[in-house]
Amino acid sequence: MAESEKLKGPASYFPSIEKKYGFPIQHWLDLLKTQTALKHMEMVAWLKSEHQMGHGHANALVAVFRSQEGL
Repeated sequence: MAESEKLKGPASYFPSIEKKYGFPIQHWLDLLKTQTALKHMEMVAWLKSEHQMGHGHANALVAVFRSQEGL
């Protein structure tokens, strides 16, 4: 990614999420597709409890996912 294409907002967490948890972002977005009945913070709690993800990383993923899915 070029320096001029820096990610902004919640997506700015994506490089560190991929590095820390060893999966591409699409992996996490696909997992969240199985949890669409949950509210935002319930999805965050699910990522934290089931996948030992930190709050900031989980919140960023859920925010982007819900925005993309129109939830």
